[in-house]
Amino acid sequence: MEEMLREYLPILVFLAVAIGLGLVLILAALIVAVRNPDPEKVSAYECGFNAFDDARMKFDVRFYLVSILFIIFDLEIAFLFPWAVSFGEISMAAFWSMMVFLAVLTIGFAYEWKKGALEWE
Repeated sequence: MEEMLREYLPILVFLAVAIGLGLVLILAALIVAVRNPDPEKVSAYECGFNAFDDARMKFDVRFYLVSILFIIFDLEIAFLFPWAVSFGEISMAAFWSMMVFLAVLTIGFAYEWKKGALEWE
């Protein structure tokens, strides 16, 4: 039983250091932080543009298009990492399926670029 507890000791030390460091950083931020808010800092921020007077007003959705584009390419990179790591051992079907995946994403990006979704006025 004592040997099993010794195996968990590094985990407990790691947790103690992590919790202690977290508490130290939070307390340091509370003690050292400058407290002089201005109206610009404490104003409401919504989706990259100023807040509206009326909830029924039309608004520009380009911010959402750019964020969706970012998410798409972020997922692409997430799929490319394991593919690249195992590149030497994959079959031709796996290679061409990734090429089709990249082609679909490239066509989507070209379409969005052609439609002017990335242009800011």
